[in-house]
Amino acid sequence: MDRPRAGTRVKHNPRPITEAQSAFSFSRRATLLGAAQGGVALLLGGRMAWLSIAENERYTNLSESNRVNLTMIPPRRGWIVDRHGHPIANNRTDFRVDIIPDRLEDDERVLALLERLLGLTDEDMVRVRADLKRAAGFQPVQVAENLDWNRFAAVSVRLPELPGVAPTSGFARHYPAGAAVAHLTGYVGAATAEQFRETRDQLLVTPGFKLGKDGLEKTLEDDLRGRAGAKRVEVTARGRLVKELPTRRDVPGKTQRLTIDAGLQEYVARRLGTNSGSAVVMDCLTGEMLAMVSMPAYDPNSFSDGISHLEWRMLSDDDHVPLMNKVTQGLYPPGSTVKPMNGLALLTAGVGADERVYCSGAMRVGTGVFHCHKRRGHGPLDLKGAIAQSCDIYFYEMIRRLGYDRVAPIARMLGLGQKFDLPFTTQRYGTVPDSAWKQRKYKTDWKVADSLNASIGQGYVLANPLQLAVMSARLASGRALQPSLLADQIHRNAAALPVSPEHLQTVREAMWAVVNGGGTGGASRLYIPGVELAGKTGTAQVRRITMAERRAGVLNNRQLPFKLRDHALFVCFAPADNPRYAAGIVLEHNGHNVRNLDTPMIGRDIMTYLFDKKRALDSLAKEEPTWGGDIRTRMAAQEAAYRAAATAPPPAQALATETDAPAPTSAPAVERATDASNATAEAIAQDVANGAGPAREGTSEPELPGTAPQ
Repeated sequence: MDRPRAGTRVKHNPRPITEAQSAFSFSRRATLLGAAQGGVALLLGGRMAWLSIAENERYTNLSESNRVNLTMIPPRRGWIVDRHGHPIANNRTDFRVDIIPDRLEDDERVLALLERLLGLTDEDMVRVRADLKRAAGFQPVQVAENLDWNRFAAVSVRLPELPGVAPTSGFARHYPAGAAVAHLTGYVGAATAEQFRETRDQLLVTPGFKLGKDGLEKTLEDDLRGRAGAKRVEVTARGRLVKELPTRRDVPGKTQRLTIDAGLQEYVARRLGTNSGSAVVMDCLTGEMLAMVSMPAYDPNSFSDGISHLEWRMLSDDDHVPLMNKVTQGLYPPGSTVKPMNGLALLTAGVGADERVYCSGAMRVGTGVFHCHKRRGHGPLDLKGAIAQSCDIYFYEMIRRLGYDRVAPIARMLGLGQKFDLPFTTQRYGTVPDSAWKQRKYKTDWKVADSLNASIGQGYVLANPLQLAVMSARLASGRALQPSLLADQIHRNAAALPVSPEHLQTVREAMWAVVNGGGTGGASRLYIPGVELAGKTGTAQVRRITMAERRAGVLNNRQLPFKLRDHALFVCFAPADNPRYAAGIVLEHNGHNVRNLDTPMIGRDIMTYLFDKKRALDSLAKEEPTWGGDIRTRMAAQEAAYRAAATAPPPAQALATETDAPAPTSAPAVERATDASNATAEAIAQDVANGAGPAREGTSEPELPGTAPQ
């Protein structure tokens, strides 16, 4: 038998495959293939089910969007109306044209066509180009608004040639009284890019939509906004209009009724004239605010339409600070307006109304001498006489004896230092000092000089005009009235003040004598039969008087620049024997320099309007031309002068719309004014801490008719 040679591979015959093995292998492969096919079919079926059922609405909408263009319709804002239903902020029909930057093609051709169709000026074109460069791609850029129908239609029929152009017919916000209501209503404006990025709400970038930016427009935004509508049109693949489809109407916002009297509001604004100041008028029965005015102010219509950089700079540079709501943001030493309140505190502490103090014109305390505004003195005075003549020495002496800690609780009870529940985000509350407050703030004890300065409403005492109006209304009514602004939130049935009615009556009689009994407020006397006014004048020093100036002779207000003059104040109510209305007026740096622009006559005319409107309007018609005309006329003249002084021709930056401006009440100009006011208050407080302060000179009062300064 032959053996295989070494190194030779031996071949083995493979095992035979049986029929059963072959059938099993085939079945296994077929099963795997079938399972795979079944899995794929199941996935496809599931996907088809998902698309046809779960995603049905989405793809239906996407399909519909290829056929139908959907445009949101900005909701009509709710009106703001006064107590009688007269509009303070309403809506007017508006035809406007905007550009959506990220849809714009061949911008120079489109802009040239718009210029021809709309009759735009060179300044308009400079502004539009500047705004387009600065705008986010999704932000509408206003080309023109308040268009007539012919120009609006001319753009609408040429839309296929104007990619990115969005003509809109809707409603625009309108403020009939303009600047007279600016700090009451605030204004509306386009949403910022930051607001859109936070919410991704498409309504915010819908052409024509505006939201509240300041004042009541901002704080009542949720109620005023309403709900957007939608316009649907069928289009071809190229975007041409086929037909209009049913439109979903917008739901207007809610109308908000205020306690304000629109006629009185506008009258007060006009009557403040060229002053930088504010006034609040209240109903003594309910606490309703009938007027709340801060002047000068901006025109909210200009802000809502889109204010330019030049206009914003003009408002920011104005030393009368028109961007500040002085009613709630201004803090002032209340001056002698607190003397009736101090008198009530003295009576409550047990001082007799007939107890007299001799005023020689000066009072020595330690090494310091503190003066009365009447250098030759008033002689012996009781409480009523001291309030009527605004005698400083009487209050120095009485409050020196008692200590100011006996006065501070009465001041708080009458509204000073108090926070009120009003729809404004900007309220400064002032200071009612006492020994505990000074220890907390300055870590030092209360001194006699502190009491003397506080007794004439100076030193550490600070209040806003609203608080002064509340103080006047509470003295007049004897009730703890709460100011209200919204008609559905009136605080009725206020509790009686926890003081003696006889003491209140004594103070009211003293305030009557201020006006009608030979006191410092004689210029405010009413000329309405059967109606008499009660009030109190006041002056607040705003500068630090150095020892060198004291030795050389203190300058009077007529010798000082505007910012260094004293503030002028006035509180009042009428009728004196049955009070119905009360007011607080503060004029910044007025200095009692111009008689018909001083607080007593302004207070007189405001109260005259409430009892005899025709007489008040006739008086205003005679006076207003001497101040340069009405508010709109003066503002137009001021703007024209500012533009003339600016670089000509105006650069694009000046004409561009100011989109980054903060709300007026939080503008840098307001912050600077607030800082300056705080610095002045601290400087005067330092004088007081050194044993001096405004009490060294005493108050100053308006000159009486036929008298010379004393």
